[in-house]
This record gives sequence, structure tokens and C-alpha cells, in this order.
Amino acid sequence: MKTQPNVLAIVLAGGEGKRLFPLTEDRAKPAVPFGGAYRLVDFVLSNLVNAGFLKIAVLTQYKSHSLDRHISQAWNLSGPTTQYIASVPAQQRRGKRWYTGSADAIVQSLNLINDEKPDYVIVFGADHVYRMDPGQMVAEHIATGLECSVAGIRVPREEASAFGCIEADAAGTITNFVEKPDNPPSTPDDPSMTYASMGNYVFNADALKRALLEDEKNEASAHDMGGDIIPYFVSKQQAHVYDFMANEVPGATERDRGYWRDVGTIDSFYEAHMDLISVHPIFNLYNSKWPIHSTDSTNLPPAKFVQNGIAQSSMVAAGCIISGGTVRNSVLAEDVHVADGATVEGSVLMPGVRVGRGAVVRHAIIDKNVVVSEGAIIGVDRARDEERYTISAGGVVVVGKNQTV
Repeated sequence: MKTQPNVLAIVLAGGEGKRLFPLTEDRAKPAVPFGGAYRLVDFVLSNLVNAGFLKIAVLTQYKSHSLDRHISQAWNLSGPTTQYIASVPAQQRRGKRWYTGSADAIVQSLNLINDEKPDYVIVFGADHVYRMDPGQMVAEHIATGLECSVAGIRVPREEASAFGCIEADAAGTITNFVEKPDNPPSTPDDPSMTYASMGNYVFNADALKRALLEDEKNEASAHDMGGDIIPYFVSKQQAHVYDFMANEVPGATERDRGYWRDVGTIDSFYEAHMDLISVHPIFNLYNSKWPIHSTDSTNLPPAKFVQNGIAQSSMVAAGCIISGGTVRNSVLAEDVHVADGATVEGSVLMPGVRVGRGAVVRHAIIDKNVVVSEGAIIGVDRARDEERYTISAGGVVVVGKNQTV
């Protein structure tokens, strides 16, 4: 009988997400609702689970209560097995300090690796929107015989300065790894493209431990996976680039093949939602062969449209009631009510939002349980909105959680 390698997945979910404020005012970035029925962390967990990796530790830190609760309730693997999806808070195992970087988070959680004794460790971020079969990356990593693999997505060179960039030889061995360079390196086969790091890694477990412990002693290090640990492996010629475009996801269409979005800003978060709602979406949530698991268990009834209420080019989750209102080009999460005469256009409404009679919401993100009062106007008068709300560089109006406006 063929023995499968023992693989431990570590999901880095401690990010503060300052650029997503006010959506992260009361929650960790991976806990931010997305797509009407999900949280950001659900994308990485779905990819891992769909690929059969069921030993997953989610490292949390910043305002983690809602994230911890979501993982414990929605991602519970019950029964007497060796499988688990566990939320692991910062434990100060190596001194009275919180995590000082993504590498330090794993150093402080080395007990997970020591206890599990895996052959390989997957380290993925928790706040990107994408589909990927990480099993294919692990298989390619093993085949290379190298100690580290970095997932790279091809981006046009002129756009690559915003990313950590990978330079590799024809065999895929990484020869240089640079953060946000003015002159990004090209891919070996296309001078117009650059490999940008996706923040997804696979390591030989023993090699990762050595690298982390060496980095811990370096007082000049920022203790960051991308900034410090990956260059360590590159310097040893032990790092491989995994081409994300080579990943074959069951059920993927040519239109959404290779889709990956870092939703680290309000504008990118908003644009990723708009990617969901076209007739042929850029990112297709309806792929049943590789589902993004909808893990809320509120048992709400189907959405209801009454009194000539309509929704056009939109996604409307369970429990919503559109009563005489109009919704266009928008994403409505569960339990949203839109009252008579109200208009919602080009917006993202999170769970529990109430839009009153005659209210107008345009080009906005409305966070959980916000009440938009009768006749209120959001996203129409820029000067007025600037006095009351957060407005992104792209002009998206953001109303924080639990407000009445």
C-alpha cells in the first residue's frame, strides 16, 4: 500500500488589515464577510479541504473572537479521527510578546510541527479570494527535491512593482526574490510577465524549522515569511517557483482560470465583489466541482421578492426580503431587507443590513447590522458622505458595523 506523505497546513490569519478599516474595526481581516455567504478565511480553508488536507492549524491574533467562533462552529471536523481544523491563538510560548511577523507566528507555534511531525508544511495566507488545488503544488514541490516552493502568479511587468517578485531560471529554481522592485524581473518564458508571490508556500518540515530558528536569532530580521524566510532558501538555491497558471482546478472555466485577488484594500475588496455578478463572472462561485464552502448555519429561508421588489445583475443570499425596492449590480448577504421605494446600486451589503423606505445606497459597502433610515442617501453627495463615512481612493463609501444612518 502506498503511504501518503504527512502534511500539516498552517493558515496565517493574524493580520490586522488596517487598509480595510472600518471593516476590520471589530474583526480580524480573515473574518470579514465576502460574497454574500462567506468569510475571507473560507476560501483558503475550502481549497485545502477540497484537496484532502485535513490537518489545518489557523494562527490567529488580532481581534480574533469572531474568527475563532466561525472556525469552531462552521469548520468543525467531528468524530474520532486524526483530522482537525483548529484555531490557534497567540500563546507567547517563546517569551512575553505577541507575534512580531508571520515567521515569528510560526516560530511561536513550533509545537504544532513538533507534535504532528509532518513531512511537509503548507503555509498559506487567509485573506485572498481564489481557487487552487494545493495538492498539485505539493506534488510538484516533492518532485523538485528542493526545500521550499513559492506559488507565483503571472502579472504584467508594468504592474508587478506592487508585489514581491520572483526571478527564476528555466528549471523554476528561484534565483532572486525582491519586494516591490522598480524594475521587476520577467518570467523565463515571457519577457512581458513577472511572477508575483501569492504568499502561499510549501516546505520540507525539517528545513522550515531550521530556517525559522535561525531567523529567530537574527536581531536585524523583520521575521517575515516573504521578506526573510524565502530569501534564506533562495540564498541556498533551495527555492522553487510554482506557476499558479499550471494549477488545474476541476470545473474551472477559461474566464475564471487563474483568478486570484488580494483584497487588502477597500477598492480591491469592492472590485472583487463586482467580479462575481456578471452573466459570465470573472470569478465563478457556482463551481460545484470545487466548491467554496458556505459555512454559515443560520437556517434562513430563501430570499423573497414582494410588492414588485426586483434584483438585477445581483447576488442575493438567503433570508433577504426585497419589498418594493430595487437592487442592481450588487451583492446582498443573508438577512438583508430593502424596503419600498429604496434603491441599492453597485453596492455590497453585509448580513443584517436594513435599508429603509425611499433610501438610496450607491457605490457603497455597508457593514453588518447597519440600519439605513427611511429617506437616507449614501453614495450620492460626495461632500456630505466625506463628513460622515470612510471613502476609499476609488470613491467607495464604507459604513461601519452596527450604525444607524
